[in-house]
Amino acid sequence: MAKYTAPKGTFDIFPAAYPAKHIWQHSEAYQYVEDVVRKTADDYGFEEIRFPLFERKEVFARSIGETSDIVSKEMYLFQDKGNREMVLRPEGTACAMRACAELGIQSHPLGHKFFYLGPFFRYDRPQAGRYRQFHQFGAESIGDPTPRADCEMIDMLMTLYRRLGLNGLKVQINSIGSLEARRSYTQALKDYLAPQKEKLSNDSQVRFEKNPLRILDTKDPKDLALLKKAPSILEHLDSESKDHFSQVCAQLDVLNIPYTVNPSLVRGLDYYNKTVFEIAAHEKSAQNTIGAGGRFDGLLSAFGGPKLASTGFATGIERLLQTIVQHGGFLPKPRAPFVILLPISSQDLDCVLLLTHKLRQASVPSILFAKEGKLQKGLQAAHEKGVTYAIVIGQEERDSQVAQLKNLNTRVSQKIALDQLIEHLQQLWTEHGKSL
Repeated sequence: MAKYTAPKGTFDIFPAAYPAKHIWQHSEAYQYVEDVVRKTADDYGFEEIRFPLFERKEVFARSIGETSDIVSKEMYLFQDKGNREMVLRPEGTACAMRACAELGIQSHPLGHKFFYLGPFFRYDRPQAGRYRQFHQFGAESIGDPTPRADCEMIDMLMTLYRRLGLNGLKVQINSIGSLEARRSYTQALKDYLAPQKEKLSNDSQVRFEKNPLRILDTKDPKDLALLKKAPSILEHLDSESKDHFSQVCAQLDVLNIPYTVNPSLVRGLDYYNKTVFEIAAHEKSAQNTIGAGGRFDGLLSAFGGPKLASTGFATGIERLLQTIVQHGGFLPKPRAPFVILLPISSQDLDCVLLLTHKLRQASVPSILFAKEGKLQKGLQAAHEKGVTYAIVIGQEERDSQVAQLKNLNTRVSQKIALDQLIEHLQQLWTEHGKSL
């Protein structure tokens, strides 16, 4: 039994050849998804940004909202040696907007398109799809106020999911309009719920006083029953917000992306305005949302930046990996070196060292096994690990400058001149990569 274990709500990630609690908790699975993420971001013209793992508390309190679950319940808050309140980042949009404001970005004809990928932290009750350290891919488009930018965000996420083999996903969209529209709707919602306030859950009663719009984000069955006949926010939209939302829907139709308008969808963060959306797997689960986002036009200026319209999304990597498994999607097999080189004796080691070095310089994954008297043990271990080829070098091979190249899967051997070995293995490795 280990003396120390990973903190609750976190886990270690090893290569797939090593045991894990779930089949997706392997480094190859993460790398595969991250590769698809980076390719998709590149195809849509998004460039990577990186920001600190911790920020000042006010970065999130100011943007997400003091009454949000993230700020009020879930942030990892600590005081540094300068007595400043710091937070392990719980989400990425506020960080990205803070960074852009600090950089001093200005309006550009093509706008600014960024993505980020990395770990985030929330003190939440650990459960399937929810961890206290999790990884997230997010994208932010800055400077485009048009419905096209919102549509592009949804299209980009759906493209990512399709490339990962996910189908049957459901897109839900809504508009929460302008600040004035939300004020009007908030009052209408309060008027509707006031006679039934005591029947609301404790959380929703608190939200009724501080931020009634958040009641729509409830998962409590009693609250949901009370909200069935609540007024719709779509009835309170101003004309500009209505037109914007209508165009988002029309452009999704052009791209043949099916969607459902859900008037109860508000997202749990204060910075959203106009378009909001969620994408969910078809499984009936409390954690079936795999990606979400929306428009946050005033957030950059709230951090002291220019008044540039912005829209974006985020998708959790762990939840995405779980969904891939549930859908029977592809996850990569354990990786193994392509070649193992084994010297028969210590006199052969220099020759094998040089060959191994040259293979690695030629980008052919190679390992060296140099335990005298353990040749068969090394070959057996390499076969079990999934190594494809083996080369044994002894006095005879050095004298003749010819080596035996053995396929550990087929047991077929062939003689290759040492001065042709690197080029031959390069070709075999290229063909191997094409067959994967």
